[in-house]
Amino acid sequence: MCEASVSQTAFCSGGRGAAMRFRAKIVDLACLNHFSRLINTIAKLAKTCILRLTVCKLYFILSDKVANGGASMWCELSQGNFFDEFQMEGVAAEHNEIYLELVPENLSRALKTSQSAKAVKIKLTNKHCPCLRVAVELEHPLFSLKPSLSSSSRIVTHDIPVGVIPRRMWNDFREPSVPDFDVSIYLPVLKTMKNVVERMKNLSNFIVIEANLSGEMNLKIETDLVSVTTHFKDLGNPPWASEDGCQSSAQGRDLESMTEACIDIKKLQQLLAAQQVNPTKALCNIVHKRIVHFILLHEEVSLQYFIPAIA
Repeated sequence: MCEASVSQTAFCSGGRGAAMRFRAKIVDLACLNHFSRLINTIAKLAKTCILRLTVCKLYFILSDKVANGGASMWCELSQGNFFDEFQMEGVAAEHNEIYLELVPENLSRALKTSQSAKAVKIKLTNKHCPCLRVAVELEHPLFSLKPSLSSSSRIVTHDIPVGVIPRRMWNDFREPSVPDFDVSIYLPVLKTMKNVVERMKNLSNFIVIEANLSGEMNLKIETDLVSVTTHFKDLGNPPWASEDGCQSSAQGRDLESMTEACIDIKKLQQLLAAQQVNPTKALCNIVHKRIVHFILLHEEVSLQYFIPAIA
């Protein structure tokens, strides 16, 4: 286990209400690189997002209205698997959470300097405006050349502007429910799927994903000039527990019958191209002609992505 240090940064939204505090530290280089890759993935999926902080977990949330054709995202990770120190106090004891709006690309850029860092500290500050301050501790280059020198380091600091989400709006960013899907299926190797979709993107703006309960999935594009289909077999279907209440549409369904949804091919390509943390499990749920729900799992991280169907 790595070293940990604790200090507090008090923060009051607009000078009123209870103080919010957040400070975290990553020392382990493998955890730091993993966290950086995850933030890179988030940055490729969302121009802005909500960072929800709780005592045990962090959430990155994109809640574009699916009903209006926007994709939505819910990424969840346990802080104990990344941070050597993690301290936060929410707006109140009974509402011990913090919701911040930020541009993930800014956080991604700040972390790019941390690939060989000794430590990274992140804290919530409010000197001139609400910010996440990312302090990257780098080993001094002279020390790396002359180990006989006493240990020294330099600090690179990035202040990332954030917006504080008031408590009355928190319900807008709650975890989406798993849709009552018609088919759930494991995805093929994402790199293979990405290559197929990238080639199809040059032919059409839309792609049809269809799958059945026999582990078969097809990716199709159809235009006035061309019709192309890529077939995947033996993918397998996840064994959803009945108590989840998620399988009612799939129960009793013909195993060979295809369920389909036509979606924006650019949104699918964006999801596949964004992946920098290779998931150990990847699947999608399809609600016939309504929505495709992707779930990517990698140990302590889960990423859900919802792409609405195009009528």
